[in-house]
This record gives sequence, C-alpha cells and structure tokens, in this order.
Amino acid sequence: MREPLLHFLLIGLALFLYYGHVAPGSGDERRLVVSQAQVDELSRRFQATWNRPPTAQELSGIVDNYISDEVLYREGKSLGLDRDDPVIKRRVRQKLEVMAEDAGERSTPTDADLTAYLQAHAGKFVRPAIVSFEQLYFDPSKTGAEARMNAAKAALSAGRAVAELGEPTMLPRTVDREGIDMVSHDFGADFATALATLPLGQWAGPVRSGYGVHLVRVSARTPSQPASLDTVRQEVQREWEYERRQRAFEANYEKLRASYDVVIEAKLPGAQ
Repeated sequence: MREPLLHFLLIGLALFLYYGHVAPGSGDERRLVVSQAQVDELSRRFQATWNRPPTAQELSGIVDNYISDEVLYREGKSLGLDRDDPVIKRRVRQKLEVMAEDAGERSTPTDADLTAYLQAHAGKFVRPAIVSFEQLYFDPSKTGAEARMNAAKAALSAGRAVAELGEPTMLPRTVDREGIDMVSHDFGADFATALATLPLGQWAGPVRSGYGVHLVRVSARTPSQPASLDTVRQEVQREWEYERRQRAFEANYEKLRASYDVVIEAKLPGAQ
C-alpha cells in the first residue's frame, strides 16, 4: 500500500470512473440547449448592431438562426470540415451548405424545365415597355412657370425649334427607345406612368417628374410583354438552378435538425 505506483494507478482509476459518471453520453451529443443567457447575449448583439432591441419576431428568428448555426456546425464538425480551416461556426456552416446544395441532382435543365419555370414565374421576366420621347423642362419654383410653359406650347405649334425652348437641366432632352423602368429611374415613377397615356406625336403637359414639370412629346411606344425563353434563357436558367440548390439545402437541413433534440429554455415573447 506504500508503493507510489499503486497510488498513481488508484488515482487514475478514480479519475476514469468520475469522468465516466459526469461525461455526457451519446444521447447528449444530439441535445441542443438554448439557455436564457444565450438568448440574452444574442439580443444584446442585435441591439449593439441596430441600436434597438429586437422585436419578438426578430428575436425568434435570431434564435432559429442560432440553432441553425449549431446544428450545421456540429454536423460539419462531425464530417471533419473543421480540420482544414479555422474553427469558426459560420465558416463550417457555409461549407456544409455548399455540400448540401451540391448533393442535389446535378443536371442541366431541359427546355421543358425552363419553359415550365418561366410560365410559373412569368412576372419576374416581363420585358418592360419601350418608349421614345422629347421633353422640355420647367422649374415650378420660379414665378410664372405655367405661363412660360404655355408660351413654349404656342412656340412649338408655330414651328419654333425645340432646342430654343425650355430651361437648362441635366436631364436628357431626347430619349430614344428606353425601357420604362429606366425612365422611372431617371425621371420618377409618376413621369414614367404618365408616358403610357400621352398622345403620340403631340406635345402635352404639364407632366410632373421628380424634378419639376415638363412638356413631353412621345414619338414611339411599345407596351410591356411576356418574355420568350429565347430572350431570357440565361436569366431563367440562373434562377432555376438557384432554386434547385436552395431546395436541396433546405431538405438536407430539415433532415439534420429533425435528428436533434432542440430545447429552448428561454421563454420567447409570443411563444405558446
């Protein structure tokens, strides 16, 4: 009993038995506990970023995202994805997401696939209306803007050159075959909407924009129309492939999460 080696062995045995008693079992490895302290920390980080506390819906989403991080991090780590990169949860999650997406069916979509997708999402690929027009700008903040506009109308009717009328502006005086979406970007949505109802080949106004008022003559107008597959093939294929990858990832994540016993100890606002 006085032998030091025996003492060492007994101490080692005691430590081994103690570890076996307190170490988590295999069931605990599939258990994910979200404590109140963790939820408070997630809320604090949100407030530090946005200078306000999260709403109930935002906090629920933050917790869901935290659980997603933990589930995907653990699964990625179990696959050894942390061995060739810094051990950070976000990086491992990204790797596992890529793996899940790539695990989906790798196939080039057929014309039938793309046509079906285009028909189901036709609104995303509508070709905008095309319009050509001339415009004369008048600053409404100056006195007599309406009188100047009426005088310009009369001068145009008398055959006076367009370049001699209107007021200086950085806006283009002539726009040729421009998409109505770009017109809206440059002149404002109200101006672009008005172009759809103006008579062709006639000076009309006042037409309001985000800058002031205008006299406008629309010379050509092509209405918006559904896109054909030939004209938007690359866009449709890109969107089709993106959705396929998303479906593959979501299906994989749902399968992984279902294998975890997720326990949220904190009481979330609005939770039943």
